[in-house]
Amino acid sequence: MKVQPHSLFTSFDIDLFKAGKHYKLYEKLGAHLIEVDGVKGCYFAVWAPTAKSVSVVGDFNYWQKDEHQLHVRWDESGIWEGFIPEISHGTAYKYKITSHHLDIQTEKADPFAFYAEKSPNTASIVWDTSYKWKDANWLKHRKDYNALDKPFSVYEVHIGSWRRKLEEGGRPLNYLELADVLVQYVTEMNFTHVEFMPVMEYPYDPSWGYQITGYYAPTSRFGTPQEFMTLVDALHQAGIGVILDWVPSHFPDDAHGLGYFDGSHLYEHPDRKKGYHPDWKSLIFNYERNEVRAFLISNALFWLDKYHVDGLRVDAVASMLYLDYSREEGEWEPNIYGGRENLEAISFIKEMNEAVYTNFEGVQTIAEESTSFSMVSKPVYLGGLGFGMKWMMGWMHDTLEYFKKEAIHRKYHQNDITFSMTYAFSENFMLPLSHDEVVHGKSSIFGRMQGDEWQRFANMRLLYGYMFTHPGTNLLFMGNEIAQSSEWNFQTSLDWHLLQYNGHQRVQKCVADLNKLYKEQPALHEKQFSAEGFEWINYGDSENSVLSYLRKGHYIENNLVIVCNFTPVVRENYRIGVPQEGRLEEIFNSDAQHYGGSGVMNSKSVSIETIAYNGKNFSVAITLPPLAVVVFKIVS
Repeated sequence: MKVQPHSLFTSFDIDLFKAGKHYKLYEKLGAHLIEVDGVKGCYFAVWAPTAKSVSVVGDFNYWQKDEHQLHVRWDESGIWEGFIPEISHGTAYKYKITSHHLDIQTEKADPFAFYAEKSPNTASIVWDTSYKWKDANWLKHRKDYNALDKPFSVYEVHIGSWRRKLEEGGRPLNYLELADVLVQYVTEMNFTHVEFMPVMEYPYDPSWGYQITGYYAPTSRFGTPQEFMTLVDALHQAGIGVILDWVPSHFPDDAHGLGYFDGSHLYEHPDRKKGYHPDWKSLIFNYERNEVRAFLISNALFWLDKYHVDGLRVDAVASMLYLDYSREEGEWEPNIYGGRENLEAISFIKEMNEAVYTNFEGVQTIAEESTSFSMVSKPVYLGGLGFGMKWMMGWMHDTLEYFKKEAIHRKYHQNDITFSMTYAFSENFMLPLSHDEVVHGKSSIFGRMQGDEWQRFANMRLLYGYMFTHPGTNLLFMGNEIAQSSEWNFQTSLDWHLLQYNGHQRVQKCVADLNKLYKEQPALHEKQFSAEGFEWINYGDSENSVLSYLRKGHYIENNLVIVCNFTPVVRENYRIGVPQEGRLEEIFNSDAQHYGGSGVMNSKSVSIETIAYNGKNFSVAITLPPLAVVVFKIVS
């Protein structure tokens, strides 16, 4: 059973690879089960340009380095390849690489492996990823579900801690179990999308998946590649989109990973000022190297192609954009123009987004980007970075700071809750209450709410009502929807037992109904990224800590009036201006008794009067419930 010369590469493939334009490298590099001259086996190919020799080692040859040496290609591509007969599905393997540098030998996992051993083991596994999909109807209509003028409400999930089998030692649910219970739950909660924190193989549980060693392999902690495909398939069949967290910004220096792969700085930038991340003590990709760009862009397309995912949320974009990110003076060097922007990383991001949107219809890329870098979510052809959406970190910070304040003090901080509207349409913003806001001593979202127990739950419903009626799309981290009282712990399940208590159960009901409202009311999503979809009624009533505004869709009959009362005071005969005649019909009230509120409601129909107010020709007197959001439809 010797290595036979064989190649899946054409000369055109090699040219594309060297130019950084080969976006389907996963069809060439890695381990591929094929048949050569009637003999079944596995073709291996790995990029290791400075290696002295490369062998495939595994159980099949007792991990002996000299048994199955790959052949280096003649074209200076740095690719080692060969066909080994009789290697089959499920075989564990690594590459034994001997470096020209002092003949140092390392055993590396395959950067393109489709599957890996379960942590703490680190070998790659030969795997056939074939799967019979049943989501053709979803894919056919995905461009309609995923469009920027459609509802986009995301439930962010960490698979290992969403729900656990307490009766089986507290183990996490696997992919197949999630395909049943998670799909059912997300459907009942009316979310439109699920976002999974990184599912790519990673060695260290406390990294939550953000330190990736196997970019092409769903983690074996929860099942096989086909079982993860089953989860995606089940979500699609239920009409739910799937977003994956993707981490092209950095990777760990574990011995079996990408770092110092062939005895040289192959994937990471050789200059430590550009190639090492001081915050995460990890390595940074070399965006100046064509082959590395092709590796990453191929990876983005791989998950969209082979796993049918509908979007990528790109982690830590800010750390990619700036050379001085988390660095002191002297720890970074300016670009060729004397600026702090990482020009090569910016170029890579643009190329990645163009490749994604060119090759896949109806998908979205979403940037976790926390700075004022301009045009993050504008098309590349207009000079933007090309993302579909950007997380609105400023809104998140200001809003949570506001809600931490006692109601009596909020009138002095009206600007905190209105400021987001000064820049709300500069990007396509997603409003995130993510995992980052419920860890490291920050407390849970519920833990930030002020007042007695009733007021804390009321504030929680008020926060979500304000969030879902604010322009933009929405993201809630798991547990936020049940008002989890403790910080998130990745080692345990969410505190599902809290749902035995009315307050938590009713917050959950409120979130489900807000998702439904967001989906059913065109005014909340048709123009969610356009200034045409929003109009202040009154943002200046700081004395009463009240906000009122219009949300507008394509048709005037769909317009909504929203009023937020950020104090526990009931306000009778509160007058607001409205743009047209008719009457107001209350369609949502977070103070309703079935949400655990006090039940202060408006009558079914409130007449609009011909009294000018708030700069409008008409107005109406309504009742404002305490610590609540009220949504009205204008009925002619």
